[in-house]
Amino acid sequence: MDDWHGKHYAFFQNRECECFPCHASVKEEDFNCLFCYCPLYALGDKCKGNCRYTESGVKDCSQCPFPHRRESYGAIMDRFQEVAKLAARKDGE
Repeated sequence: MDDWHGKHYAFFQNRECECFPCHASVKEEDFNCLFCYCPLYALGDKCKGNCRYTESGVKDCSQCPFPHRRESYGAIMDRFQEVAKLAARKDGE
């Protein structure tokens, strides 16, 4: 998905958010709030991000800046079919 570069729909910033920026490793001017909640979360440890799991089994993405980098939009959209497959209904359900 290379045609997203420079498009307004691929980047959003909410500087008034109480948590902005929530990941210090991304430059503030490039911090993308569009994927505040990562759409790859449902892929578990196959998301290819920097996640860990807590002792209680909850996925913790607090150290993963991937969805907040300006240049990550295309990579996230390229993986949409993987997420859609998880949500797909099977015959008989």
